[in-house]
Amino acid sequence: MTFLVVIIILALVFDYINGFHDAANSIATIVSTKVLTPVQAVIWAAFFNFVAFFIFKDHAVANTIGKTVHKEFITLEVIFAGLIAAIIWNLFTWWYGIPSSSSHTLIGGFAGAAIAHAFITVDGVSIPKIVEMDKITKTVLFIFIAPVMGMVISMFITLITIMRNVWYRVGIIILVAIGTYFMFDKLEQNKLESNLSKFYQIDKLEKSLQTNPLVQPALDSAVAKYELSKPLLKKYNELGALKLAEEIVIVDASADVKKLSKDLAKADNSSIVWGIMALIGVFILTYIYVEKVKTPNAFRISNMFKKLQLLSSAAFSIGHGGNDAQKVMGIISAAMLANGNITDFKQMPNWVPLACYAAIGLGTLSGGWKIVKTMGSKITKVTPLEGVTAESSGALTLFMTEQMGIPVSTTHTITGSIIGVGATKRLSAVRWGVTVNLLWAWIFTIPVSALLAAITYYIVKLFV
Repeated sequence: MTFLVVIIILALVFDYINGFHDAANSIATIVSTKVLTPVQAVIWAAFFNFVAFFIFKDHAVANTIGKTVHKEFITLEVIFAGLIAAIIWNLFTWWYGIPSSSSHTLIGGFAGAAIAHAFITVDGVSIPKIVEMDKITKTVLFIFIAPVMGMVISMFITLITIMRNVWYRVGIIILVAIGTYFMFDKLEQNKLESNLSKFYQIDKLEKSLQTNPLVQPALDSAVAKYELSKPLLKKYNELGALKLAEEIVIVDASADVKKLSKDLAKADNSSIVWGIMALIGVFILTYIYVEKVKTPNAFRISNMFKKLQLLSSAAFSIGHGGNDAQKVMGIISAAMLANGNITDFKQMPNWVPLACYAAIGLGTLSGGWKIVKTMGSKITKVTPLEGVTAESSGALTLFMTEQMGIPVSTTHTITGSIIGVGATKRLSAVRWGVTVNLLWAWIFTIPVSALLAAITYYIVKLFV
């Protein structure tokens, strides 16, 4: 039990370090544009890091992190070694002002320690038997996809924002808002289907079937109930979680209404969607007011974007908190699972999310000034307009990937967004030498963290 407490404290320490390491992601542009002072910026970012606790309920990213390693290879020593390696790499990159990914550091450390553990405890075991390769592959792919998404979205927003005709601009923004609404509705439906499948334990039964053919009748029954209930999910927005669960009970009398409604409610992304719609609405009204109600001039438009940057920075900080705090939730849940305190990741105690969001918020308050300089000025010079664009596109990317349960790097995302706004002006506006160096740091993060964790694990085993 003492070792578990040490690991939980260490995990929260990592979360705190993650906060000040990644503080630059949330505040670099708003500081470099002088909209807020550094102290004001970290308080602003930390507050909205914690606000994410009340918005993200599904914890899909935490689930992905916790299940990176197969259950039989998760031990307290593995988690301890992974955390030590992740902390070392995070502090190293912070010291040298390299905006590397805390997410990939943690995943690399966890996987590397598990592989080291498996190699000395099981003969002839292969890596796919140790780690969940599907989750690792998605994570690695999004090292490149997330910044590209941020870059493309930021370039699109920039081009729309600089359009001279405000009514054309507003019309395109409204069309984009409608498309965004339906995209998130589709993501919600996908998550509802996933949560319904988990409720019927279909994945668990399919894995059991590989070693136990007697599970086949139970699997067939679960799939049949799932297929009968699935069409009803389209009524979620109309009925809500509880009434939808009651509808499902009509076709599956054995379903537990209370548990099912709780699982379905986790898929609800309405707070995110309406938050995005409200943000878009504020942008539209601001554009109309400044450019049609008032006589537009350079000072007024610059002042408009400075005010809008407060909103875009808040949105990005919410995405940062919702994405990054969940990673440590997954690690703490894995430790409690290994220690026997819980038997499933869904049993994560309520204090875990609260502690993780608080730790990352406190870390952000401490700032990460070395990385702020890299993010805010070394990649490209950022104006208030470009700050709004970069933060808005970064926030949208984080909201989308969180809905998909993919642990992406907020660092990679905002870097791609900043590159996008720089490239929109002209390609030479981006300092590509700095960008290439960052790319190498991103590529090496997972393997270096895995190697550090493996070495740490072997050292730990000498004393345990």
